[in-house]
Amino acid sequence: MTDLAPRPAPPARRSRRRRVLPMLVLGLVVVAGGVIVVQFLTSAVDYYCNVDEVGVRDGCDADRRLRIQGTVDEGSIVSERGVTSFTVSFNDVTQPVRYDGEPGGIFKECIPVVVHGALDGQTFVGDRVEVKHSEEYVAVNSDRIDDAEFEGCDAGAS
Repeated sequence: MTDLAPRPAPPARRSRRRRVLPMLVLGLVVVAGGVIVVQFLTSAVDYYCNVDEVGVRDGCDADRRLRIQGTVDEGSIVSERGVTSFTVSFNDVTQPVRYDGEPGGIFKECIPVVVHGALDGQTFVGDRVEVKHSEEYVAVNSDRIDDAEFEGCDAGAS
Protein backbone atom coordinates (compact mmCIF):
# COMPACT_ATOMS: atom_id res chain seq x y z
CA MET A 1 0.00 0.00 0.00
CA THR A 2 1.18 3.53 -0.71
CA ASP A 3 1.83 5.95 2.15
CA LEU A 4 -0.14 9.15 1.47
CA ALA A 5 0.76 10.93 4.70
CA PRO A 6 2.26 14.43 4.22
CA ARG A 7 5.98 14.56 4.48
CA PRO A 8 7.83 17.46 6.07
CA ALA A 9 9.29 19.83 3.50
CA PRO A 10 13.03 19.85 3.23
CA PRO A 11 14.59 22.89 4.97
CA ALA A 12 14.86 25.91 2.66
CA ARG A 13 18.39 26.40 1.57
CA ARG A 14 19.01 30.09 1.18
CA SER A 15 22.51 30.90 0.48
CA ARG A 16 24.17 33.36 2.77
CA ARG A 17 25.19 35.34 -0.28
CA ARG A 18 21.55 36.01 -1.15
CA ARG A 19 20.92 37.60 2.25
CA VAL A 20 24.08 39.67 2.32
CA LEU A 21 23.81 41.14 -1.19
CA PRO A 22 20.47 43.00 -0.67
CA MET A 23 21.68 44.30 2.69
CA LEU A 24 24.92 45.52 1.12
CA VAL A 25 23.06 47.27 -1.72
CA LEU A 26 20.63 48.87 0.75
CA GLY A 27 23.52 50.07 2.90
CA LEU A 28 25.27 51.62 -0.12
CA VAL A 29 22.08 53.38 -1.20
CA VAL A 30 21.56 54.84 2.28
CA VAL A 31 25.17 56.06 2.49
CA ALA A 32 25.07 57.56 -1.02
CA GLY A 33 21.77 59.29 -0.23
CA GLY A 34 23.19 60.71 2.97
CA VAL A 35 26.26 62.06 1.17
CA ILE A 36 24.10 63.69 -1.52
CA VAL A 37 21.78 65.31 1.05
CA VAL A 38 24.70 66.67 3.10
CA GLN A 39 26.43 68.05 -0.01
CA PHE A 40 23.19 69.67 -1.21
CA LEU A 41 22.43 71.25 2.14
CA THR A 42 25.93 72.64 2.66
CA SER A 43 26.13 74.08 -0.85
CA ALA A 44 22.59 75.47 -0.79
CA VAL A 45 23.13 77.54 2.33
CA ASP A 46 24.21 81.12 1.71
CA TYR A 47 24.96 82.72 5.05
CA TYR A 48 23.36 86.13 5.53
CA CYS A 49 25.81 88.73 6.77
CA ASN A 50 26.01 92.47 7.06
CA VAL A 51 29.09 93.93 5.35
CA ASP A 52 30.81 94.50 8.70
CA GLU A 53 30.37 90.82 9.69
CA VAL A 54 32.27 89.26 6.75
CA GLY A 55 35.31 87.48 8.12
CA VAL A 56 34.30 88.35 11.69
CA ARG A 57 31.07 86.52 12.61
CA ASP A 58 30.80 82.74 12.67
CA GLY A 59 29.32 81.57 9.35
CA CYS A 60 30.41 84.73 7.55
CA ASP A 61 33.75 83.27 6.52
CA ALA A 62 35.40 84.98 3.55
CA ASP A 63 36.00 81.64 1.80
CA ARG A 64 32.34 80.63 1.43
CA ARG A 65 29.30 81.73 -0.52
CA LEU A 66 27.43 84.54 1.27
CA ARG A 67 24.57 87.00 1.06
CA ILE A 68 25.84 90.40 2.16
CA GLN A 69 23.65 93.32 3.10
CA GLY A 70 24.55 96.96 2.98
CA THR A 71 23.57 100.31 1.53
CA VAL A 72 24.78 101.23 -1.96
CA ASP A 73 27.21 104.10 -1.48
CA GLU A 74 26.48 107.43 -3.09
CA GLY A 75 28.52 108.00 -6.26
CA SER A 76 29.90 104.44 -6.32
CA ILE A 77 27.95 102.86 -9.21
CA VAL A 78 30.02 102.34 -12.39
CA SER A 79 28.71 100.33 -15.36
CA GLU A 80 31.15 99.30 -18.11
CA ARG A 81 30.91 96.57 -20.74
CA GLY A 82 28.06 94.74 -19.02
CA VAL A 83 29.65 94.79 -15.56
CA THR A 84 28.27 96.91 -12.72
CA SER A 85 30.67 97.85 -9.94
CA PHE A 86 29.63 99.60 -6.75
CA THR A 87 30.34 99.66 -3.05
CA VAL A 88 28.03 98.79 -0.18
CA SER A 89 28.49 99.90 3.40
CA PHE A 90 27.22 98.86 6.80
CA ASN A 91 28.39 100.19 10.19
CA ASP A 92 31.18 102.20 8.56
CA VAL A 93 32.62 99.16 6.76
CA THR A 94 32.67 99.33 2.95
CA GLN A 95 32.80 96.40 0.52
CA PRO A 96 33.52 96.71 -3.22
CA VAL A 97 31.08 94.64 -5.32
CA ARG A 98 31.27 93.47 -8.94
CA TYR A 99 28.11 92.22 -10.61
CA ASP A 100 28.10 90.82 -14.15
CA GLY A 101 25.14 92.56 -15.74
CA GLU A 102 22.72 95.28 -14.79
CA PRO A 103 21.02 94.80 -11.40
CA GLY A 104 17.80 96.22 -12.88
CA GLY A 105 14.65 97.16 -11.03
CA ILE A 106 15.02 100.25 -8.89
CA PHE A 107 18.67 99.58 -8.09
CA LYS A 108 20.30 102.91 -7.31
CA GLU A 109 22.47 104.71 -4.79
CA CYS A 110 21.51 105.00 -1.13
CA ILE A 111 19.21 101.99 -0.91
CA PRO A 112 19.71 98.77 1.08
CA VAL A 113 20.55 95.74 -1.05
CA VAL A 114 21.44 92.11 -0.51
CA VAL A 115 24.05 90.69 -2.88
CA HIS A 116 24.49 86.92 -3.29
CA GLY A 117 27.98 85.73 -4.20
CA ALA A 118 31.50 85.18 -2.87
CA LEU A 119 34.66 87.12 -2.17
CA ASP A 120 37.35 87.12 -4.83
CA GLY A 121 40.29 88.79 -3.16
CA GLN A 122 38.99 92.08 -1.77
CA THR A 123 36.00 92.28 -4.15
CA PHE A 124 32.66 90.60 -3.58
CA VAL A 125 31.55 89.02 -6.86
CA GLY A 126 27.76 88.87 -6.93
CA ASP A 127 25.46 86.81 -9.10
CA ARG A 128 22.17 88.12 -7.70
CA VAL A 129 21.10 91.48 -6.27
CA GLU A 130 17.95 91.99 -4.19
CA VAL A 131 16.71 95.56 -3.80
CA LYS A 132 14.74 96.73 -0.77
CA HIS A 133 11.56 97.53 -2.71
CA SER A 134 10.75 93.85 -3.22
CA GLU A 135 7.95 92.65 -0.94
CA GLU A 136 9.84 89.37 -0.63
CA TYR A 137 12.91 91.22 0.64
CA VAL A 138 10.84 93.28 3.08
CA ALA A 139 9.02 90.22 4.42
CA VAL A 140 12.19 88.20 4.95
CA ASN A 141 14.50 91.00 6.09
CA SER A 142 12.27 93.53 7.84
CA ASP A 143 14.44 93.61 10.98
CA ARG A 144 17.51 94.50 8.92
CA ILE A 145 15.99 97.25 6.78
CA ASP A 146 15.89 99.85 9.54
CA ASP A 147 19.56 99.22 10.37
CA ALA A 148 20.69 99.72 6.76
CA GLU A 149 18.34 102.55 5.81
CA PHE A 150 20.26 105.31 4.07
CA GLU A 151 23.53 104.55 5.82
CA GLY A 152 26.24 106.77 4.37
CA CYS A 153 23.83 108.79 2.22
CA ASP A 154 22.00 112.05 2.63
CA ALA A 155 18.47 111.39 3.93
CA GLY A 156 16.95 113.14 0.94
CA ALA A 157 18.87 111.08 -1.63
CA SER A 158 16.35 108.28 -1.99
